[in-house]
Amino acid sequence: MADYHFVYKDLEGSSTQWDDIQRKLGNLPPKPPPFKPPAFMPAEDEESKPKDKDWIDKKTEEELEDLEDDLDEDRFLEEYRKKRLTEMREASKVAKFGSVIPISGSDFVREVSQAPQEIWVVVMLYKDGYPECRMLLQCLEDLAKRYPATKFVKIISTECIPNYPDRNLPTILVYKNSAVKATYVGMQSFGRRCTPEGVALVLCQSDPVLNDGHNGEQSGEVVLDGIRKKFLERVVKESEEDNDGSSSD
Repeated sequence: MADYHFVYKDLEGSSTQWDDIQRKLGNLPPKPPPFKPPAFMPAEDEESKPKDKDWIDKKTEEELEDLEDDLDEDRFLEEYRKKRLTEMREASKVAKFGSVIPISGSDFVREVSQAPQEIWVVVMLYKDGYPECRMLLQCLEDLAKRYPATKFVKIISTECIPNYPDRNLPTILVYKNSAVKATYVGMQSFGRRCTPEGVALVLCQSDPVLNDGHNGEQSGEVVLDGIRKKFLERVVKESEEDNDGSSSD
C-alpha cells in the first residue's frame, strides 16, 4: 500500500498565509531572512592599480625602459620615468670602489698616479703586525663603504718607498690628478681617539676628498656637514648604548 505521508517543503524563504498569521500572533518564531550570496568582487589586478613615483622608484633601468609604451598616456609618470633613467645612468658613470684595495709597488702608477683626474685616491702605507695600522685600516674600511666614489688603497710601506721608517707608520697620502695633495704621518695626525668620523674630518679639512657618488662633485663644506652629522649620530648612539648598559646593571 502506498505511503501518502510526506512533508511538503516550500522554497527557502517562502511562507504560507497561515504561517504569517501565526507569526503575527506570536505562535511561530520570526521568519529567517532569505539567504543572499555575497556580492561578486573580482580579484584585484596589480597592473590596474594607480601608479605613483614610489612605484617607479622601485623599478630597474631595464624595467623602466619596458614601461615606455604603458606610460604614454600619463604625462607625469612618463616625465618622472625619464628623470629616473637619467639619474640612474649618471650614477652608473661614477666609479664605485667601496673597499680598501690592496696594491703592490708595481701597481702604484696604474692605480694611483694614473687614476682618472676627477678621482680622489687615499693611499695608506702600512705593515702587518702594527696595532696602529690595524686601527686606522678599520676606519678607512668604514669610510670606503660610505664614500664609494673615493678610491682607497693600501700598500706595504717599503714597497711604496724603499727604507721607509717604521716609526712613521701608518702614513696616509692623498692624491688627485697624479699629484700628492696631503700627507699625514703617524696616528697623532688623527687625534687621540681614532674614529672613522675623526679620520674623515682630517682628510677633508682642506679639500672635499670624500665622495659618496650620489650628488656629483660636492664642496668641502657640504662634505664636512655630512661628516659632522655622522659624528653626532655616533656620539648619540654610543651614549644610548652606555645608558642601556648602566640601567641593565
